[in-house]
Formats: sequence, structure tokens, C-alpha cells
Amino acid sequence: MLSAHTVSRRTIEFRDSPAPEQSPGHALVKVHHVALCGTDLHIWDDDYPTDLPLVQGHEFVGTIEAIDPEAGSALRVGTAVAVSPMVYCGDCGPCRAGRYNVCESISCLGCYEDGALTEIISLPVDKLVPLPEGMPLRLAALGEPGSIAMQAVNRGTPVAGETALVLGCGPIGLLSILFLVERGVRVLAADLDESRLELARAFGAVATLQAGTNPFPDRRGQALLEESCQMSGPSLVIEATGAAASFENAVRLAAPTARIVQVGISVATASLSMRDIPFKELDIRGSRNSLNLIPEALDVLNRHHELAYRLITHSFGLNQLPQAFETMADRTAQVGKILIDMPASVVAD
Repeated sequence: MLSAHTVSRRTIEFRDSPAPEQSPGHALVKVHHVALCGTDLHIWDDDYPTDLPLVQGHEFVGTIEAIDPEAGSALRVGTAVAVSPMVYCGDCGPCRAGRYNVCESISCLGCYEDGALTEIISLPVDKLVPLPEGMPLRLAALGEPGSIAMQAVNRGTPVAGETALVLGCGPIGLLSILFLVERGVRVLAADLDESRLELARAFGAVATLQAGTNPFPDRRGQALLEESCQMSGPSLVIEATGAAASFENAVRLAAPTARIVQVGISVATASLSMRDIPFKELDIRGSRNSLNLIPEALDVLNRHHELAYRLITHSFGLNQLPQAFETMADRTAQVGKILIDMPASVVAD
């Protein structure tokens, strides 16, 4: 079978290798579609704490080619499945507390060990999530990023009727908007890019703010923010960019007693006054990975096919993987989610 190996900075090698053999408790999954995210770009650019060479790909969907009959699973050959790529120990403090998404020795397929940019992959059956009835395989590749957004929303403990502000309208921000609206939350959204703000409105934001002004937001944005909030700011803020200035804005714009969820990740250092958080008595909450939320994310996405398709802006074949990464790296390319269509998907289509 054909696999794509990232062997060094911006260098992909395509290799033929034997297909994996059936093993106890595992299924062999034929990979159909792999979605790329910012982490994949950092790995390709050798700007990520993992060792190369590596078969990347952690957001993916496929069909079961073979399954251990002794695994006790209701899944069958031919079943379409999304996959949870997270690997955790089960023994550390966070795992014992039920917070395995921040396991002290956490790993992830396609990030720290070989992943899905290969034709067939062997996976534990408990990592497989059957798709909701009628869900296209292409959209199911969004299940894993959907679960990241769902985790951020859950960490924010949203309350129907309140006003939330989502900072950053990339895929995670847009999915957060959708999931908040599904729970009856009034959502404002901010981004630098007007085309992303247009998408935010399609995903359910009642109003949008153009970021990038100094100070942010401008007078019109501030008036809109105050008019749209029952308090002197949003009671929930989800920061989905990882930019230091955006987190600083989250703290400044949040209402007293608000919850701020930081899901955007970077090595940037934010600058805050030591009085800002205690004076407003803000709750600052991190969000990482997800607590088995792919099924819930898939269910929502399956009710919103048209919106989910709008997240997918580019598709490439496996042999075009270098071009896909070049497109991701191009800041003028207006990239949402990029799908890699694996050979199995071409045959199936």
C-alpha cells in the first residue's frame, strides 16, 4: 500500500509498504478522506515537538476492511467510521479524574505516531465511531475538529439566552458558533477577514466585528457589542486564534464574572494587567482535545450538510500532498479545511 512520509522539513516521500495484518482487538480501516489542520502544517514545516519521519493525518474517515471477531464490537466490515486519534495512558492523575484529554503522556495518531496518510491503518475498535445515517464520508472527516470545538463549547458551560463572543472564525471558531447557536446562545463573532465574518453569519452569528483596529473594537463595534449584550460585555468568550492580542481582547471585552475559554494554541506571550482578571472575577478555562465528543459533533454536522461543506475549501489527491501543504502555507489562499482524497475514495466515487 502507498503511504506518505514526512521525512524532513517540507519533504514528503511516498513509499510502498505491506498492508498491516489483523491483530487482536483491532480493525483494519481503509482510509477515504484525511483533513489537514494547523498542526499538520507545523509538522510538515518541522516546527512541532515530534520526531520525523512520520506518517501524518489525524482527522480522517474510512471504512472497515476487516475486524477482529473476538473484539466484541457491533461494527462490521464495510461500516463507515470516523476515528478518535487520541492515545492516553489511563493511569495518570488526569486520566483517573476522567480528564484523559490532558493525559500526562498523551499521544495522537498522525502527530506523535504514524497516522492516516496511508491506504489502510490498523486501529483499536474502541477508537472507531460509526457515522450517523445519511452522512457523507467527506463531511465525517470534520468529526475530529468538530470535537475540538465541542470541547471548547462544553468548557464554557453555555447557558441558553446568554451572549457569547467568538474570537477567530477559522474552522474551530465557526464550529463553535454553530454548536453555541444549537444551544440557544446569542453569538457575536470577530475576525480580521471579512469573508470569514460572512461565514460566521451563515453559521449563526447575530452580529460580527471587524478585528484589527486599534483599539479593538472600533466605536461601531463597541456599540454593537454593548447593544447585543445584556451585561457590559459577553458572559462567555471563546478565543480560537491563539494570538496574544486576541486573548488580551477577550479579557478586556468580557463582562464581569464571564467565562473565557482559550482553545487557540501558540507559544505567544500575552500581556495583561494583574488587576484585569480579579477585578472582573473572570473564569479563565483552557480547552484541549476532547472528551470523546466526535459522536456528538458528527450528529450536529449531519444536520447541517450545507454549512459543513462550506468549511471544505480545497481537495487534493494523496499524490498532491506537497501542493496541499503549500496551499495551506499561502496566506492569500483563503484556506478553510483541506481534504486529502485517498485512493479508496476515488474508487468509491
